[in-house]
Amino acid sequence: MEEVLFEHEQVQSRADVAALLRDVANKLEAGEAVTVSAGGSSVSLDVPARPTFEVKVERETNGREELSIEFELEWDVNAGDGDASLSIE
Repeated sequence: MEEVLFEHEQVQSRADVAALLRDVANKLEAGEAVTVSAGGSSVSLDVPARPTFEVKVERETNGREELSIEFELEWDVNAGDGDASLSIE
């Protein structure tokens, strides 16, 4: 079972999306907590040094065709080290 702690969706410019991703990247690199907020909701997360990183690209074909790219970080108390390398160009 899954509990959604925070969710937000909004159309933004590529530059704004890049700035948000850059902010997350800077926090991760510095080992700082990542806080997401919108309206009156916010969640702060302490991401471990080696989370699992997933990239997924999907094509929706039900009705209107949409493409999406999702970036996800996952971890648990007993997180292990990943052994595959990923590059994004």
